[in-house]
Amino acid sequence: MNRRFRLGKRTDFERVRRSGKSYAHPLIVLIALANELGQTRFGISAGRSVGGAVQRNRTKRRIRGVLTPIAVDVHSGWDLVFLARKGLENSTHHELDQAIKKLLARARLYP
Repeated sequence: MNRRFRLGKRTDFERVRRSGKSYAHPLIVLIALANELGQTRFGISAGRSVGGAVQRNRTKRRIRGVLTPIAVDVHSGWDLVFLARKGLENSTHHELDQAIKKLLARARLYP
């Protein structure tokens, strides 16, 4: 995923978490907030409940790997934050892919 489509600043993450609408799944949580930029930006977070630094980084790479091919189909003009949950490290790529698509569809951001 191209860096210009990522949320990078702590203030952006806090704004989305504070004001956005959340959608939950047993593996991952999506928080969505409209922006005025005309493009969709993605942020990924994995807390200590996921595991140590190696597990958290691996989890974030897996989420980015699923998001990269479908990012072009997501409606533009949104800031999206994905929060990894504890069971994510044991899930398959297909389960993660289905979970993310299901959350985006529930948020009406994915066809």
